[in-house]
Amino acid sequence: MSTASYSNSSGDEPNKKPDAQNEESSHLLEATENGAKYGSRQAVKIVKANANESANASLQDQENLLGNMVHTSTENKSRTLPQYVAALAAAGGAFAAGTLLGWTSPAETSIVDGSANYNFDVTTEQFSWVGAFMTLGAACVCIPIGFLINQIGRKWTMLLLVLPFIVGWAMLIWAQNVVMMYVARFILGIAGGAFCVTAPMYTGEIAQKDIRGTLGSFFQLMITIGILFVYGLGAGLNVFWLSIICGLIPIVFGVIFFFMPESPTYLVSKGRSESAVQSIQWLRGKEYDYAPELEELHQTDREIREQRVNIWAALTRPVTIKAMSISLGLMFFQQVSGINAVIFYSEGIFEAAKTGIDSSLSTILIGVMQVVATLASTIVVDKLGRRLLLLASGIVMALSTTAIGVYFFLKDQDENSVANLGWLPVASLCIFIIMFSIGYGPVPWLMMGELFATDIKGFAGSIAGTTNWVLAFIITKTFKNLTEGLGSGPTFWLFSGLTVVGVFFVFFVVPETKGKSLNEIQQELAGNQNASSLQPENNGAKK
Repeated sequence: MSTASYSNSSGDEPNKKPDAQNEESSHLLEATENGAKYGSRQAVKIVKANANESANASLQDQENLLGNMVHTSTENKSRTLPQYVAALAAAGGAFAAGTLLGWTSPAETSIVDGSANYNFDVTTEQFSWVGAFMTLGAACVCIPIGFLINQIGRKWTMLLLVLPFIVGWAMLIWAQNVVMMYVARFILGIAGGAFCVTAPMYTGEIAQKDIRGTLGSFFQLMITIGILFVYGLGAGLNVFWLSIICGLIPIVFGVIFFFMPESPTYLVSKGRSESAVQSIQWLRGKEYDYAPELEELHQTDREIREQRVNIWAALTRPVTIKAMSISLGLMFFQQVSGINAVIFYSEGIFEAAKTGIDSSLSTILIGVMQVVATLASTIVVDKLGRRLLLLASGIVMALSTTAIGVYFFLKDQDENSVANLGWLPVASLCIFIIMFSIGYGPVPWLMMGELFATDIKGFAGSIAGTTNWVLAFIITKTFKNLTEGLGSGPTFWLFSGLTVVGVFFVFFVVPETKGKSLNEIQQELAGNQNASSLQPENNGAKK
C-alpha cells in the first residue's frame, strides 16, 4: 500500500530537478523514520530500492541525499494518550484480578472464627483450599483461553470474562456451604487467570514500541493496586460488603472497556483492514500516517499465512522453542523466588519484630510498597530495560531471602539469640517486596506479550500462564511441608539459591526487548542480531 506511493518517487528520471530530488529525500526520510519507530522492514526495503535506483547519480548527489536523510526532521505525528487510556482500561481487568488475589487475607480471620455472614463453619485447612482453588481455576483456563483469543479477538474475550467474575462473586457472597465456596473461587480463578494471558497480549499489540514496556507494566501495577484496595477496605468492612464491592468492579471494567478498540494485529489477521485502520487511528490519532505500520502488519500476516502450520509444528519451530524457554524460565523463577512464602510470613515477621503495628495495617503497608515499587517499574522499564530490572531484582531478592533465612534459623536454634534482630526480617521483607515488584513481578508478564510470533502467541502465552499458576499452587500448598521438613531457615535459603540460578538464567539467556518492535524481537530470537539496525544503509553519512 505505502510501497506504491513511495516507489513512484524513485529515480526513473535521470535528470530530476532539485525540488523533485528534495521531495524524494523527504519521502525517503519519512519511510525511514516510520520504519525506525515501528521496526518496519518495508520501510528499509523502500530505502534500499531507492538507493539502488539512484546508482547512476553522481557520488556528490548520493552523499547529499544521505545527509538529508540523516539530518532532516520529518515527524509522523503519533499520539500516545489514547494508548495509555486503552492500556489502563485493559488493566482494569487486572485490578479485578487483584481484588480476587487479596480477598483471602482480610476475609480469613472472620470466616474461620465464624463472625462472617455464613451459616456454616470453615476450618483453617478448608480455607486454605478456598485460596488454592483460585489458582487451580486460573491454571485450567489459560490454554483454552489461548484458542478463544484467536477466534473472537482480544477485546471480546476480555469483555466475555466479566460474566464468570459476576457469577463467581455472587456464589461466594451467597454460599451455602464450603463446597460452594470452592466452586466460586474456582470460577473466579478462571476469570482472573484468563486476564493474565489476554491483557498483556492486548497491551503489547496496541502499543508503539517506545512505550510498550510502560504500558505492559500497567497489568502488574493494577493487580497490586487491586490487592491494596481490598486490604484497605477489609480493615473497615465486613466480608459481605467487601465481596459486594469486589463483585461490582468487573462490571465497571466491562462498561469502560467496551469503548476501547480491538487490537490492530488481530484485525489484520482476520482480513479486516478497514477496521485495523480505524483502530490504529484511534490509538495513534487522525493525523498519524498509518500506512507503514499497516503494511508491516500485512507483511507479517502474509509471512505467517505462507508458513502456516499446525500448532505442534509452530511450537517446535526453533524461534518458538527459544521464546518458550525464556518465558517459562521467567515464570518459574518468579514463583520459586519465594514471593508467596514471604507474604505468608509477613504478619509473623512484623509481630516478631515487636513493631506494634496491627496485623491488618502490616498487610496494608505491604500493599503500599508493592504499588509504589510497581509504579516505579512502569516509569523506568522503557529507560533501563527488562534485563537490568530482572538482574537487579534477582540479586537483591536472593540477599533478602538469605537474611530472612538466617533470622528464622537462629530463632529455631535459640529464640533469645534474635531478641535484638527484629529489624533484620522486617527490613529484608520490605526490600524483597520492593525489588520483586520492580523486576520479577511485572517483567515476566510483560515479556510474555513480546516474545511470541502472532500465529502462536495465544497458545504459547497460555502455556506460560498455566505454568505460572500451577507453580503458584504447588508452592503455596507445599510451603508448609517444606518448613516442617527442612525448617524455616533452610526453606528460605532454598528460595535464595533458586533465585541466584534465575539471575544466571537472565544474564545468559534472556534478551533485551526494550525499544524493539515485535518483528525485531522475532528476528533477534531467530539469530539476526542486526534486526533493528538501519545503519548499514547510512555508512557514508557523517554527522
